[in-house]
Amino acid sequence: MNRRARNLPADERRAVTVEAVVILAASKNPSEITTAAIAKQMSLTQGALFRHFPNKEAIWCAVMEWVAERLLTRIDHASQGIESPLAAMQAMFMSHVEFVAEHPGVPRILFGELQRIEPTPAKRMAQTLLRRYGERLHRFIAQGKALGELSVTLDEEAAAMLFIGSIQGLVMQSLLAGEVDHMRRNAPRVFEIYRRGIGSAQ
Repeated sequence: MNRRARNLPADERRAVTVEAVVILAASKNPSEITTAAIAKQMSLTQGALFRHFPNKEAIWCAVMEWVAERLLTRIDHASQGIESPLAAMQAMFMSHVEFVAEHPGVPRILFGELQRIEPTPAKRMAQTLLRRYGERLHRFIAQGKALGELSVTLDEEAAAMLFIGSIQGLVMQSLLAGEVDHMRRNAPRVFEIYRRGIGSAQ
C-alpha cells in the first residue's frame, strides 16, 4: 500500500484496513484472509491491527459497511436526476458493474458472507445491503409501470431479482474468465436483453 498505515490517525487506520481486505480479496478466497495477512498488507503487526478492531469479525463488519456505503452511493449518484425510470435503472446497472470492475474483491466478500450458514453480523449487513438495493429497484420499477415504460403486468419482485441476478451472472463469468473487462464489455448487451424483457409492448 502507498500509505504508511502505522502513522495514520485511528479513523484513517480503520479505512486503510478495509482497503487492505478489499485488495487481498481480489486475489484470495476471503475465508482464507487472516489477520496476519491483513497486517502484512498494511506493514503492521497484528497487535497494532487489534488496537483498532477487537477481532476479525469487527474487521469484516467494517468491510461490509464500506461496501454498502460505497455501492449505494454510487448507484444513487448514477441514477440521480434521470427522469426515465428505465434509463435510471440502466445507469444503476452500469455503475454497479463499474464499481465491481474497480473493486474485484467486493463480490468475493459478498458471496462469501452470504454463503455462511451462521447469522454473523457481517452476513446480516450483506442481507441489509441487498434489501436496500432492492428497495431502490422496486421504486423505479413501480414508476416505470406508472409512466407506461414497463409492462403493467410486470412481476416487480421477479424483475428486481433478475436485475441483481444479471449483474451477479456477469460477475461470475468475469471471475471464471479471470478478466475484469469481461463485465464492462458485456454489460450493455445484457442490459439490453433485460430491458426488452421488462419493457412495455406499446
